[in-house]
Amino acid sequence: MKTDLGRKDSVFTFSIRKGAALLAASGAAGLLLLTLPFFSLITATSWSRFHLAPGDLAAVEVSVIYTAVALIFIVFIGTPTAYWMARHRFHGKWLIELLLLLPLLTPPLAMGLLLATLYGPYGWVGAPLQHLGLLLTNSAPAFILAQFYGAAPYFIIAARTAFEGIPMELEQVSLTLGKNRWQTFLHVTLPLARLGLATGLALAWVRALGEFGIVLVIAYFPQGIPVKLWVNLQDIGLGAVYPLLWLFFLIAMPFPLLLGVLSRRGRLAA
Repeated sequence: MKTDLGRKDSVFTFSIRKGAALLAASGAAGLLLLTLPFFSLITATSWSRFHLAPGDLAAVEVSVIYTAVALIFIVFIGTPTAYWMARHRFHGKWLIELLLLLPLLTPPLAMGLLLATLYGPYGWVGAPLQHLGLLLTNSAPAFILAQFYGAAPYFIIAARTAFEGIPMELEQVSLTLGKNRWQTFLHVTLPLARLGLATGLALAWVRALGEFGIVLVIAYFPQGIPVKLWVNLQDIGLGAVYPLLWLFFLIAMPFPLLLGVLSRRGRLAA
């Protein structure tokens, strides 16, 4: 009897180990599949002739400065929107959620066409603004507008998830202790949601910096990094793309990595 139980335990243990090994192998294969193109960039780059093409540094300056400005708008508009969606219940909320997701679900080129229709020189928003001196095509404001529409949904979704993860009882306790809603939001809600907000900010940074489809339609000029990559590919060739592509990764990656490290350290300390 004991022998039979021992055999069953051995078979069960072997089955668990086999399943774990298969799961690990599948995970490793998936990770390799996702990262293989980035490893190929190392071998594809001609390091002996590594140099930026004319105008690449200007494109970097455009992307970094305007992305930073776009993030300011995204945070100031997206944070209250995400908090409102997380805390309020009302009839027809599903429709509001769908409307917030529309920019995310729409293909970038199609989104660019929609923005050109609305904010272009003949659009019912763009035409009056153009008479006031604000041009929302092929201009710095148009570039920022394209990045906002491309990246804001990512921040709002992450921020909303972060706010929904905070028990409302904690905010109620703060209110009963004499804090008003604004003080509660600043001193209770925001610190507790910092990891999710940092994640959303990191996603928005990378998404805005790499936005191509929307920018191509309404803000071909001034040229940022993604459009300049396309121009280099068309005018010079594939070899001219790699140096600027490396520069893009060097600029895009440290910010989300730093935010992630700081947020997780803060969470561990808490």
